[in-house]
Amino acid sequence: MATKIRLQRHGRKGYAFYHIVVADSRAPRDGKFIEKLGTYNPNTNPATIDLNFEQALKWVLNGAQPTDTARNILSDKGVYMKKHLLGGVAKGAFSEAVADQKFNEWLNAKNSKLEAVKNKMVADKAASAKTRLDAEQAVNKAKAEAVAKKKAEALAAKQEAEAAANAEAAAENSEDAQG
Repeated sequence: MATKIRLQRHGRKGYAFYHIVVADSRAPRDGKFIEKLGTYNPNTNPATIDLNFEQALKWVLNGAQPTDTARNILSDKGVYMKKHLLGGVAKGAFSEAVADQKFNEWLNAKNSKLEAVKNKMVADKAASAKTRLDAEQAVNKAKAEAVAKKKAEALAAKQEAEAAANAEAAAENSEDAQG
């Protein structure tokens, strides 16, 4: 029986969520499977991958053929790196301890790069929020100045009207007194 490591679609329309499964190549995409290896959620940033590493490695070593996306996921998680190193151990190129050390170094380098990307995204998000806040404060300050200017003009116009009314009333009073 030819086995495939592939994705099984779940989730609602427009919001796909996948199970990584080992299935007979003749079985339907979302049908019967032999074993579930993990999950893949492309909706998060970065995509969330939960994989049973040992079981995935066992199936790859036993000859299960992954689909293109499944191969990328397995490669990203280091299953193919471990397979490559185990091949070197089988050929006698180096010992299993050296292979484990190389794999751990690769894994640590990969995790540090991922952390750097995540930290950069957080920093960019904070900087973006700060620039939006500064822009909003500048707009609010400009609006407050415009409102204060309108109020000052209205108050000045009101005072001028009162002064003119007082002058007119004074002129009428003086005419009445003369008259």
